[in-house]
Amino acid sequence: MIYPHAMSIESILAEIDAEIARLTHVRSLLAGSSKVASAVAGRGPNKTAGKSKKKRVLSAEARKRIADAQRKRWAAQRAKAKKDS
Repeated sequence: MIYPHAMSIESILAEIDAEIARLTHVRSLLAGSSKVASAVAGRGPNKTAGKSKKKRVLSAEARKRIADAQRKRWAAQRAKAKKDS
């Protein structure tokens, strides 16, 4: 049975590639580097080609807050996993 709202494999793969690129970019920002991994940069068609997009830059304080918040989330997950074990 074909569902009218089912996504095609190509669109699912494109979304996965976009998510990988986004996560790689965020990781590089958190690591203190603005370089995007070349392995992900070459994947898939560039849908923003020809469009000028203003680059958003996070301050060092903002990066620190984001990193601290993520560490807090990881600590909570570890504590929960340890409690459940």
